[in-house]
Amino acid sequence: MNFGLIHSVWTVLLFVLFIGIIVWAWSAKRKKRFDKAARMPLEDDDAVSKRPSGDKKHG
Repeated sequence: MNFGLIHSVWTVLLFVLFIGIIVWAWSAKRKKRFDKAARMPLEDDDAVSKRPSGDKKHG
């Protein structure tokens, strides 16, 4: 095999991987989860402050 063929195959494989990631990210099944993640920074922090003092989120 020459290097030209190897580079061509590698380019096609990476392109197919790229298209697969695009399809995965834009699929309708994941829209709800991605929308929720996008709204997280804008949500009110009251839910965090209302937690009982004994309930530690980390550790």
